[in-house]
Amino acid sequence: MSSRSNHARLVALEKQMEEAAANFDFEKAAALRDEIARWKGEDAEATVILDDEGKPVEVSVGQAPPGQIGLGSNAPLRQPPKDWVKPKKPPSLTKNHKGRRER
Repeated sequence: MSSRSNHARLVALEKQMEEAAANFDFEKAAALRDEIARWKGEDAEATVILDDEGKPVEVSVGQAPPGQIGLGSNAPLRQPPKDWVKPKKPPSLTKNHKGRRER
């Protein structure tokens, strides 16, 4: 499906969910909320949807949020203090030294 049809499907599902909640049909609204989450790929765990006979119809695996992949990825970045100024580079100690190529 194209992203345009996916977006239209999500908008329709969200509208149905709001109507179900307005009519106090919270079970239907919760089911629609879960379906919207599956369409957006926000499921934290793998989900298997079974038909009436118990056969799997759909399997979806959630995707980690951006920046949360790998160990320690949610650790804050190290940054210097706000008033910190980078020190000047020290003078070269090899100013009068000829390199190996210039012998």
